[in-house]
Formats: sequence, C-alpha cells, structure tokens
Amino acid sequence: MELEIKDLHVNIDEKEIVRGVSLRVKSGEFHVIMGPNGSGKSTLAKAIMGHPKLKVTSGQIIAEGQDISGLSADKRAKLGLFLQFQNPIEIEGVGFVNFLHTAKRSIVQGDVDVNQFMGEINALTNNLKITNGIVGRSLNQGFSGGEKKKAEVLQLAILKPKIAILDEPDSGLDIDAIKVVAENINEIAHKHETGLVVITHYNRILSYMKPQFVHVMVSGKIVAEGGTELIGKLEKEGYDSFIPK
Repeated sequence: MELEIKDLHVNIDEKEIVRGVSLRVKSGEFHVIMGPNGSGKSTLAKAIMGHPKLKVTSGQIIAEGQDISGLSADKRAKLGLFLQFQNPIEIEGVGFVNFLHTAKRSIVQGDVDVNQFMGEINALTNNLKITNGIVGRSLNQGFSGGEKKKAEVLQLAILKPKIAILDEPDSGLDIDAIKVVAENINEIAHKHETGLVVITHYNRILSYMKPQFVHVMVSGKIVAEGGTELIGKLEKEGYDSFIPK
C-alpha cells in the first residue's frame, strides 16, 4: 500500500493548522515525524484518518491510488489505515474485547474464530506485559496512561493495518514500558510489513527503533527531511534551528 499526502492544508475552527504538508509512505517503510508541541503533528494524523472536526481546505490524501479525502474514518480503516491516538478516550459500557472483536470482523468483513482470537489476545497481553484485568473492562475505562498506550498497540497487532500512524506512543510510559512498546511495534511492523509513521517530540522511543525517514514539522509545515542524522541534530540544536529566520 502507498499513502500519499499532497500539499495538505487543514483547518480547525477556521484556523489553519496544517499548512501544505506533502508526505509519501509505503508498506514496510518506517517514518518518524518530529516537532515541538503545537506544530500540527496530531492534526495531520487525525486529518489522514478523517476526523470529522477537521476541515481539509486543499490538497489530497491518496491511498491505494484513490483520493480518500471524502471517505469516513471507518472506510479508511477498511482500506488498511490505522491511527493510535495520543490521548485514547474512555468508553464506558463498551467491552475492550468486544470492541476488538467487532473491529476485527469489520476489517476482514467476515467471521472471526473466537478461540483463535482470544489466543492471540492472550499472547499479546503477555508480550506487552498488560495485566489480565484490563481484558474484562470497558474500553480504556480506568486504564492508566501506560495501559492505554499498550492497549492501542494490542489493537495494532490484532487489526494488522497496512499503514499505521502512531501519535506519541511513548507518552505516559516509564522507561521499561517504552522499551516493551517499542519492541512490540517493531515486531508487528516487521511481521506484517506495516508502514509506520511514528509521531513524537522526544527521541527516547527511537532509542529502540530504527526509522528510515525522519521529517521535522514546525508551525504546520515539514521544514526538514532526511535520515537519522536529523535526530542527532535535534538533540544538539533543538527545534529552533529548523525555524526559518
């Protein structure tokens, strides 16, 4: 699968947040978008998945050769796109396992063997070091910040998207949990040739991951692109060095 963003402009409440971003991601590739808070990274991610509160004013979002700008989020998911939210919401009364099972059936558009499905969940909870207690709870209800992030990675593993956008998968995690989450993301992406776009403003999770492409986003624009050398430059000089004088 190839996802291509062409000169995308996105508004929130009449204010332009994303200002002409172009990006191309293929299955099996690993991209990182880094930038300070308020640079438009999360807005870009939500726009790609079709968040209803955002308005794409110009540009294109192309997947599988078609412009998907007018498609609803569920139809984009069926094409193979996935978004891990920065702050997953709690939904009382919607069982975590039931949610995953329904989502899986929607993606594959058919029945899902329950025994195989639960076996996969049990294996993943062990890999992610998730306490068994969350499996029987409502979606994200009462989950800690770290549990929410791990639950989203579990969804990634179950749904097996072609391209996954992970919005700050390291936020709210302690050092040990960051390593566990990073290792599982690496394994999932490698096993299924998932295209990854990891959004972050810290490099801590990247200590356990090896991105091929690094994009620096400031004030709604991608201002620099390259390889991991950009991460080193950011460590030394900060984001101010990428702001046009």
